[in-house]
Amino acid sequence: MTKYIGYIGSYTKKESEGVYKFILDTEKKQLSGVEVAASLDNPTYVTISKDNQNLYAVAKEGDQGGVTAFEIADDQGSLRPLNSQVTPGSAPCHVSVDSQNQLVVAANYHTQLVEAFATNSDGSLQAPTSAKHEGNGPHERQEKPHLHFAGYTPDERFVVVVDLGTDTITTYQPQDGSLEEVNVLKTKPGSGPRHIAFHPNREYAYVMTELSNEVIVLKYDQQDGRFEEWQYISTLPEDFTENSQGSAVHLSSDGRFVYAGNRGHNSIAVYRVLDDFTVEFIEWTDTEGDWPRDFVLDPSEQFIVASNQESGTIVLFERDPEAGTLTLVQKDVAAPEAVCLKFLYA
Repeated sequence: MTKYIGYIGSYTKKESEGVYKFILDTEKKQLSGVEVAASLDNPTYVTISKDNQNLYAVAKEGDQGGVTAFEIADDQGSLRPLNSQVTPGSAPCHVSVDSQNQLVVAANYHTQLVEAFATNSDGSLQAPTSAKHEGNGPHERQEKPHLHFAGYTPDERFVVVVDLGTDTITTYQPQDGSLEEVNVLKTKPGSGPRHIAFHPNREYAYVMTELSNEVIVLKYDQQDGRFEEWQYISTLPEDFTENSQGSAVHLSSDGRFVYAGNRGHNSIAVYRVLDDFTVEFIEWTDTEGDWPRDFVLDPSEQFIVASNQESGTIVLFERDPEAGTLTLVQKDVAAPEAVCLKFLYA
């Protein structure tokens, strides 16, 4: 396959209309076909079921927030709305689904809640159950919990919730559609953990911090869902003093490279994974735009696509699978208020 369909979650504060789709042609090394796939208010994060049957987007409906379910209706990636489940308060900022498409989980930055939505046979959503976080941290932005990620451990026994506001990474066990707390790791005070990605060996994970601009390497115990801190490493140059906030973190599927986004420094930091699963810095790659909120490896992993939220662009980089380094191929592809990027599974 040489063409892959991708989706863009966005803010809709300016000119964006909702969820967009695009095409990556790996033979031509080109992004094209950016167009509205679904009109929706503030669908900043999306996720796709492993069978490519459904897309789930966080959404805002008036003074309520929640998740909207879509059917991926054809081989062109068209989206057909199924239903929405919303509750009073702001929309979530992150959404994930398990590989069997049975339970959607969402993290809410504003309401202190992680929500779990059981699905119906067509992928539509049932009303959520929730768990609420408490606490704060030393940074001015840590006045209360700010949940920024909810996703699954590799074996899907647990749900992991990353809380920027309380410097915690909490493991939950899904129980009949609800979430039971299992373990809590407290990271460095004021670090503001944001997103997590697991190594393919399932024994290590890599966290991006938003406030301290670091990658945290964690050892993970699959039996009890417990994390242990292994390494902290900066994502910024030592002499960089301007505002920058960590964004996304992703790994190559061979587990050899970690990529971390810097909003402000406007770069992707590239790291090599060493034999002990700590990382060493390789290089920074300029994202050719402002505020790179997210990036994604395409299914072939020959390329990385990055989203520049403030510039309203997506950018294509070719990836060297041996060195891990990135080379700019195409920039300034218009994608208004682009936040999240996801590809259909190949």
